[in-house]
Amino acid sequence: QVQLVESGGGLVQAGDSLRLSCALSGRTSSSYAMGWFRQAPGKDREFVATISGSGGLTYYGDSLKGRSTISRENAKNTVVLQMNSLKPEDTAVYYCAAALSISMVRAGSGSSLYWGQGTQVTVSS
Repeated sequence: QVQLVESGGGLVQAGDSLRLSCALSGRTSSSYAMGWFRQAPGKDREFVATISGSGGLTYYGDSLKGRSTISRENAKNTVVLQMNSLKPEDTAVYYCAAALSISMVRAGSGSSLYWGQGTQVTVSS
């Protein structure tokens, strides 16, 4: 069973940077595409970024494109989302996701898509 644990959220000011991490356990992380979504209060869950198991393929959503970088450290079974120039509208719960298919992660749905419990990111103005 795949388990995902996010860390790195917190309260920051507008313009600051933040680094989120997601640790995968239960399987070999390099077999899994992983990614990030976010959900603000009253809004739908939104795709942020995804990366293939090898790390050679990445996709970004519009919300943080140009202000974020997704990377992975397979030796540590970890995926990292580096976010820069944060804005108050980036405030949300950020969720990690993993699946054997990067398309499934990107779509944010599927019976074999695993989710973490989320980490809160709050950006003050």
